[in-house]
Amino acid sequence: MSITTREHDRSEILDASRFAFTRRAWVDAAPERVYDLISDVSAIHRWSPNAADVAYDQNAGPAVGAWFSGSNHRNGKQWTTRSQITQAEPGIVFTFIVGGADDGIVRWSWTFETRGRGTLVQQSWQLLRLDPVLGTTPADLYALRDYMADSAEITLVALAQWIAERDHSDTVGGPRLT
Repeated sequence: MSITTREHDRSEILDASRFAFTRRAWVDAAPERVYDLISDVSAIHRWSPNAADVAYDQNAGPAVGAWFSGSNHRNGKQWTTRSQITQAEPGIVFTFIVGGADDGIVRWSWTFETRGRGTLVQQSWQLLRLDPVLGTTPADLYALRDYMADSAEITLVALAQWIAERDHSDTVGGPRLT
């Protein structure tokens, strides 16, 4: 699906595939542990600056086909999304599509790769189709992509720091994963 821009060159056709990014961070934990943290969607508020109140549907969990809902906020606005898991391979990949596999709007994917004693975590975002709710001009969509990339960087740094703090406390006073 494509839409014609309203600003600049009216003949420019927007291509959703141009709006994507991947961010990476090394985390001091095994891939399986990092996967367990990320696939527990109710915990994302610990690291993400934009998500809260995320939960799987009743009797659902990190399995392909499962759905979850979450509240998001940006620029003083708040909304709820529904997402569906499309990949769930412990220690390897966790992917979900906002709006569901059949008619989704954005794909979020996390991959986990052993690097030394820890994990290289990659968080990717891909706009799957254009929708006016996300913006109607190239400038809107590039701003959204850049904002989400910054958010992903904050999330990855917070995740790495959270794990490091918990691991340090494990050696001092026993397990404290919360």
